[in-house]
Amino acid sequence: MDIYEFHSVCLVNGIILDDEQIKIFERYHRELVYWNEKINLISKNDIDHIYLRHFLHSLSILKYIYIPQKSFCLDIGTGAGFPGLPIKIARTDLKMTLIDSIKKKAKITEMFALHTGLKYIEVLSKRVEELKKDMDYKNKFDFIFARAVSTVKNLIFWSLPLIKDQGKIVLLKGGDLQKELKEISKLIKNLEVEEIQIDLLNCDWFKNEEKKILICYLA
Repeated sequence: MDIYEFHSVCLVNGIILDDEQIKIFERYHRELVYWNEKINLISKNDIDHIYLRHFLHSLSILKYIYIPQKSFCLDIGTGAGFPGLPIKIARTDLKMTLIDSIKKKAKITEMFALHTGLKYIEVLSKRVEELKKDMDYKNKFDFIFARAVSTVKNLIFWSLPLIKDQGKIVLLKGGDLQKELKEISKLIKNLEVEEIQIDLLNCDWFKNEEKKILICYLA
């Protein structure tokens, strides 16, 4: 998938990007390819599929979830910025915090974020367990995102002290999640979980690979 197909798939799925946002994604792509040769940010098998497997995967959240203007958002274990940075590029109004425990990844992602030229992006190099102890972040976020970081159970327990009342925890996952969901439902009785199969128009990869979105919140 190239930038033109990426833009087209976004458009038909209701993810609207203007010319400046497309330029930002192009720069992000170039820098990610360059820095991945020096620091292992993403799998080498994905380097030719960044628009599909990383940018579009991140943005798929915007097709299925309504995020109000100027919401406070947190991306746990952001790595090279996913899914938080693509979401921020597409939704410039959001206030996005990206966190990763690996300092070299956080440093590179901070550079990616700086080069977007956008305001209200914060990149932190620390473990989420540390963030939970910081009163400035207690119950701060309307939405918490995570992709390929840890188990559903861990992500829920990490997020609960950080999420606002009525806030939502949004996880990008794949495959059969029933075992994980049964485990967490026994531990948190009032937890509601909505499982969505990602199915984008003009793009079969997500459905074929059983890529899903979990929306978790306390009832």
